Amino acid sequence: MASFHRPLALDHSALIRDSHTLLILEGLVNHTNVGAIIRSAAAFGVDGILLDTHCADPLYRRAIRTSMGTVFNMKWARFTDHLDLAERLAESKYDVLALTPLPSARSIRSWRPGERSALILGTEGDGLSTDAHGIASQELRIPMAAGIDSLNVSAAAAVALYEFTNHVHS
Repeated sequence: MASFHRPLALDHSALIRDSHTLLILEGLVNHTNVGAIIRSAAAFGVDGILLDTHCADPLYRRAIRTSMGTVFNMKWARFTDHLDLAERLAESKYDVLALTPLPSARSIRSWRPGERSALILGTEGDGLSTDAHGIASQELRIPMAAGIDSLNVSAAAAVALYEFTNHVHS
């Protein structure tokens, strides 16, 4: 049996203000996916993660295990209101991008970053909400072979974060 002091989530306004590269998660209820995404975010140098209130708890034991403990080093915060989030991101001059499998979306390979960037990921089944699409200035997709329309959200996150941070840090 082990016990630890549960760290409090940061204030989302402060995280937005103090970061340059953010990942926004919407509706991800699977702890394994959340943990794997946190691990990828840490590996690719993301400054912080914003999770909506429907996302799985990043401090749940399965998420901690899957993240290999990187959740304890990653800055994260919860948000409750898309409109407030959009206002905070706009105030801090973020380029907000939505990752989607839609063929009409721009290839992530052709995207070039601004000074501050945030990438939104949604659930595998329903994808991003209308509110999340409304926050984004553009939609990006991961190019895939014919006949394949999507990846598991944690795999898509890893691929997108590689491309995303490769452009940001180059």
